[in-house]
This record gives sequence, C-alpha cells and structure tokens, in this order.
Amino acid sequence: KVIMLYVCLLPAVFADTTMPIPKPTAGTIQRLDKLYSESPAARTVDVWLPPGYSIKKKYAVLYMHDGQNLFDPQTSSFGVDWQIDETLDLLGQSNEIEIPIVVGIYNTAQRTADYTVGKQSQDYMRFVVETVKPFIDKNYRTLPDASNTAIGGSSYGGLISFKLAWEYPHIFSKAFCLSPALKIQNIDYVQNVLDDPSGHKDISFYIDNGGVGLEEQLQAGVEDMLKALESKGYIKDQDLFVVFDKNARHFESAWASRMPTAFRLMYSKK
Repeated sequence: KVIMLYVCLLPAVFADTTMPIPKPTAGTIQRLDKLYSESPAARTVDVWLPPGYSIKKKYAVLYMHDGQNLFDPQTSSFGVDWQIDETLDLLGQSNEIEIPIVVGIYNTAQRTADYTVGKQSQDYMRFVVETVKPFIDKNYRTLPDASNTAIGGSSYGGLISFKLAWEYPHIFSKAFCLSPALKIQNIDYVQNVLDDPSGHKDISFYIDNGGVGLEEQLQAGVEDMLKALESKGYIKDQDLFVVFDKNARHFESAWASRMPTAFRLMYSKK
C-alpha cells in the first residue's frame, strides 16, 4: 500500500508538489518538489520511509544523489531504477540490517559542476549539509548524529559522496561510493586525501567498481584511493569495504545489483 503525503516546509525552505509521486514497492515516499535554498538551484527530493515507519522509533538516514534513479523506473534517467525500496524491504524482512530512511536528492542540468570539483560543488555540499539534512531532521524521526548518517551515490555521485564524508566527518560516518570518479581526467581527489594532515577519520567507506567500459577507466583511480586510505590507517573489511565485479558496466542495473551487498556490509546487525 502506497501512501502519498505532502510536507509543509519551513519559511526558509519551501516546495511545490506538482510532479507525480513514484510508487515504491515497499514503504512510503514523500516528495519535496522542489526544495529551495539560496544555492544551488532548486531541486526535487524524495524521502523514502521504511515499512512500518513509526512514531515510536527513530531511524538512521542515508542521503543519496541522483535521487530520481533510486525508486521508480518511470522517474529514472534511463528507465532503470536502483530498486532501493525493494532491496531494503527484503533485507529488513530477513532481519539482516537496520533499515534507514533514504533521502534521494535529484540532480539537475548542473550535475557535473555540482558533483565534481570547484565552487559549485562546495555550494552543493553546503546545500546537502545546511538545507536538506536540517529539514529532514526537523520533520522526520531521525537519529541525527554522525554515527547514524550516511551519504551515497555512483560515478560523479560516488565522488561527491566521498567528498561529503571526508570534508564533513562530523555529519557523516558512512559513504557508499559506487563506481566513483575519484581520479580521472582533471579530477584527482586522491591527492586531497593524501595531503590532508588529519589522517584517519571516523568514517566507514564502501567502494566498488565494475570491469567493463568506463569502469575500466575508473579502476586506476579507485586503486589509488584504496592505497591512500590504507596509508591513513583504514583497514579492509573493518572500515573499508571493497567490491569488484569484473563483468559489470557503468549503469543503474549494475549498481542496483550491488546494493544488497553494500547494505549488508554497512548496516549489518552483526
């Protein structure tokens, strides 16, 4: 059963609700359409609430980029979604993980500038930290501390997820970085990590990649980042989880197929 709900926003942040709400297989979606702040441009945000969302419980939160691709193939950029709702519902039913609220932040035509490097990227990160997260914490039953707050995305979304966790470790303690563009062309966030004097941070990273097409081009940067993190004291299978699927290409269905593993590694009850 899908319940369609609309949210009244605070004066500094407002939304109109004109777009259709996607129909998740499990849980409930509330759409903030569109979430405004001074910067960056307004964008849609979908908030997925787990089945049985209760006033008697508080929840961890996972913020994800490219939010239109997460729950519904009809809103997805390429007609294929990540099946986040189905995956979390199944893992919850089997009692393998604690299910978080998932906040999907849609991209815009400025996706590359938002998710990579430069001033606009810094503005986007502040939007996530200073506009989206405070609104979610005020209006939903969240566990707002860093230990219960995660960030995630793929490709450039994997890069910006890494950056948000690395630069805001007091906000995020987990980063899901799928096929991340960490070091390619004019992007080199590996050097940022190596140059950071703070050393090890209290963050757990899930980093994966495929082996077909663009994934091959990203692999060298992934390997360099893994070495950089290990030099900072990160330990594989403790706070650094790595998955490589040599047959996977750079596409939504590949990321969807790896999310069950990612969730088990990062949200395991064990």
